[in-house]
Order: sequence, then structure tokens, then C-alpha cells
Amino acid sequence: MAIVYALVARGKTVLAEFTNTSGNFPTVTRVLLSKIPPSSARQSYVYDSHVFHYVVSSSLTYLCMSDEQQQHRIPFAFLGKVEELFTEKYGSQGLTAIAFSMNEEFSPVMKGQMEYFNNNPEADAVSRVKGQIEDVKNVMVENIEKVLERGEKIELLVDKTDRLNQQAFKFEKQSKRLKNVMWWKKVKMWAAISFIVAVVLFAIIAMACGGLSFSNCKSHN
Repeated sequence: MAIVYALVARGKTVLAEFTNTSGNFPTVTRVLLSKIPPSSARQSYVYDSHVFHYVVSSSLTYLCMSDEQQQHRIPFAFLGKVEELFTEKYGSQGLTAIAFSMNEEFSPVMKGQMEYFNNNPEADAVSRVKGQIEDVKNVMVENIEKVLERGEKIELLVDKTDRLNQQAFKFEKQSKRLKNVMWWKKVKMWAAISFIVAVVLFAIIAMACGGLSFSNCKSHN
């Protein structure tokens, strides 16, 4: 799996982009950007043998293209890192900046992150930790041909959902509750065993001492 193209944009205005290969995908992305809503979202689109992944956050679009249709975790981890670095460096400047005004400074940053996520074996391990939610979250992947040419058949790969955070929290809460229930069951079990042992010992001693009056065990003057 390789990420070969990335950009940061506000609407249709590209603020910075980088690619390590050639192709017509910059043209494709310009059309795609015009179709992406400004509201926060994350989605993927298939285009030939490549997939465009994007995240919209705070009215800015972070987009990359990869050559593997079955892998989404690493591209979205890459986009998350790009968003983090862009926000740290520029804050809210991207909301008013002109086209390509950040390209000279930020293009090398995207290049460095692209090389890391493409070549470093730890990138996948890091993305697994940071993207545990993405492992079970489904992302709607539509055939980008539907976006570029109306009437094309939508190629839906997986459904999109944003409920995993709630599910993860619920699972953790239920696990803690189950742990507490099991602990109390164990406490009650040992309490019951201790009580039974005490009763048995009391009965044995009472029988050995002549009954509940313990007459055989009392000292005689």
C-alpha cells in the first residue's frame, strides 16, 4: 500500500499539495473538491485502481490518494497526522489564505509524512493504536465515477458510520460493571464458605463437649 498524493484545501481552494508520481489525479481532485460538503466528514472514493480518502475538519479538507482499495487505516492515520501538523503550524490561517500560499512550507511536511507512512513498519502499528476505532468503523466508498459523471453506477464498498466511539465507551463501561459483579460474587462465595466452615466447626466442638451447654468441656472445681 502506498500513498502517492496529498493536499490541504478550503473548499475548491488548494492551500498545499504534494505528489511523488505523475498522473491526472490533480485534475480529478479539483472536481472532487467541488463535490465535497464543508461539514465535518470522512469518506473514500474509488478511481480506477486508486482510492481517494478525505477528512473534512473545521471547514478544511485533508485529502490523499492511495493505490490499495482494501486498506483505509493507514491513509486515514496519515490524514490525521497531516491535519494535526497543519493546525499546529497555521491555526485558523487556512480559513482565509489564498491558493497555494502554504505550499512552499507545508508541501515538504506532507512529503515527509508520506515517506514515513509508506516506508516505516511502525506506521502501521502506530495507526492500529491510534485507529482502533477505524478497524471496526465502516467507511462509505463510492465509485468516484459517480461524482465525475452523473448516471454512473455507485460502487459501494463499505457503509459509513460514526457510532463506534459510543460503542467503545459502552463496551468499556459494561466490562467494568461485569468485573465488579464477578468480584462481589467471589466475595459472597468466600463469605458463604467461611460461614459454613464456622458452623461445621461449631457443631463438631459442641458434640465433643456434650451439646450446646458444653458441659463436658467446662472446668470442674
